[in-house]
Amino acid sequence: MRSHLTFENPPALPHDVVAETLERALRDRSARAEGEAAGVLVGTALHDEDARFVEHWCVRVGTRAASGSPLLGLAGLCLGHAARRFGRLGEEAVALSGALAARAEADPSDVDGRALDGYDDVRSFLHLW
Repeated sequence: MRSHLTFENPPALPHDVVAETLERALRDRSARAEGEAAGVLVGTALHDEDARFVEHWCVRVGTRAASGSPLLGLAGLCLGHAARRFGRLGEEAVALSGALAARAEADPSDVDGRALDGYDDVRSFLHLW
């Protein structure tokens, strides 16, 4: 008998927990720390109601994570979630989204393809076509 696997998006967490977890992953860069950070970033992007906080952490992770880190592509994807949810992003966030997508196109071992999906969402939801 097979059990059915289900997926649930992670919840938004208190801002101090988000900040601590993401900063730790940016310093530590271990797979464990990055894995924890990934769930925290996604939960924040999908469920936190503070648009400035969401954008701040997507940009911070997207500018500070090391080349090849899965957090880079994820930060790009989460910028797309923020654009969809809030209908706006600052200039720095839009530029970062485009830069991460360009890096993903040029070298997927640097930034994974989720950045491309995020940039598509940024362009679509912010009407940047």
